[in-house]
Amino acid sequence: MPYIKFLLFAFSACFTVFYATAQNNFISFGESILAANHKVSQTYTVSFALETRYFLYQNEALFYKQQQIDVAHFSTLNLNFNHALSLGLEYRERAVFEAGSNEIRITEQFNYKTQKLGVRYGHRFRSEQRFLEHETIYRQRYRFAVDFPLNGEKLDIGEPYLINTVEGLLSLNTDDKPETDIRFSSQIGWQITEDLKLQTGVEYRNEAFNLVAQHRLFVLTTAVLKI
Repeated sequence: MPYIKFLLFAFSACFTVFYATAQNNFISFGESILAANHKVSQTYTVSFALETRYFLYQNEALFYKQQQIDVAHFSTLNLNFNHALSLGLEYRERAVFEAGSNEIRITEQFNYKTQKLGVRYGHRFRSEQRFLEHETIYRQRYRFAVDFPLNGEKLDIGEPYLINTVEGLLSLNTDDKPETDIRFSSQIGWQITEDLKLQTGVEYRNEAFNLVAQHRLFVLTTAVLKI
């Protein structure tokens, strides 16, 4: 399919540029997420997530060091099949690991999705207020996602699926220049049971590329549970 060829080309080009240019400002992380979703009613869903992030590679050396632990909650109101509004609250602990400031984050989100021939397209708009110890950052985000089953047009129990995303971010505060980031990710997932999904993949982040670019590669592992 043309869109699959385009996505494969885009991700190949992204990682080719990454490996060619990211030698000096490169750090690799691992990020593991355990998420639980509960459908309260036909229109209201709550979700909770526990996230842990740890260093895997820095200064041309492999090593493990914990960077942070996040606890997050989202409440989502489904306006109809395609549109949803969400409000999120997140706490990030870094000080205990001597890795920076702790953070409280508030997120407002609008999500729009469509589906055609088994392929789902998602548009996600987020506005975030990040409250750190010495500053407040206001961040705007837009993400485009494509996901589809790898066997046929319908995802059945035990079958794999693929998720590809690209996201742009703009961060603003009163003390520093605006910062722009871009992120590309690709993950493969499995519908283990009716209530459990497992996902793994990678995400490349080009952070502050309008200032001094910082290259980050994340190894992602996720478990999503319906309760």
